[in-house]
Amino acid sequence: MKREVQIIGLSYSQSQPNAYVVVLSEVNGHRKLPIVIKAQDAQTIALRIEKLKLPRPITHDIFKVFCEGYRVDVPEVFIYNVVEGIFYSKLVTNNGVDDLDIETTVGDALALALTFESTLYVDEEVLSKCGIQTDEAGVVVEKKSKKKEKKSPVVSIDDLKRMMEEAIKNEEYEVAAELRDKITKLEEEK
Repeated sequence: MKREVQIIGLSYSQSQPNAYVVVLSEVNGHRKLPIVIKAQDAQTIALRIEKLKLPRPITHDIFKVFCEGYRVDVPEVFIYNVVEGIFYSKLVTNNGVDDLDIETTVGDALALALTFESTLYVDEEVLSKCGIQTDEAGVVVEKKSKKKEKKSPVVSIDDLKRMMEEAIKNEEYEVAAELRDKITKLEEEK
């Protein structure tokens, strides 16, 4: 059984160098699913979440244009399995006649779900095995805390700074400039 989820958070992984954790939240429930992804995938997800436009297309944009040109729709992205901490995901595509599932890494799957504005699903078994139960305020149930926390931004300024440094290191100057502008804007809002 599939459960609809949405991305609610993205932050630098404290336990794995050069990795990020994206947090998915069950749409009609109270479970959260943390998934470790590569820095490059986190960068793309952050750009999509923050709705930043780049002057040059990135690979996900090119794939979207290709699909649109051949009238291929990506109505959903499905994280369907987890084995030894590795999440397995696929794009569910349709051209009006045929359906085709395309295997992809979970980081690319999440970035493409945002690029295509596709519905994102996680298999119930995956969510049960790896998900974290929270209360209505988003607090982990084991803590039994009734205190509501202030909602923090999806991507922190520190994480955006790390992504900007990574973009500079990879000579992705357009991405770095967009991230710099977003950091400046967020710092001014404080």
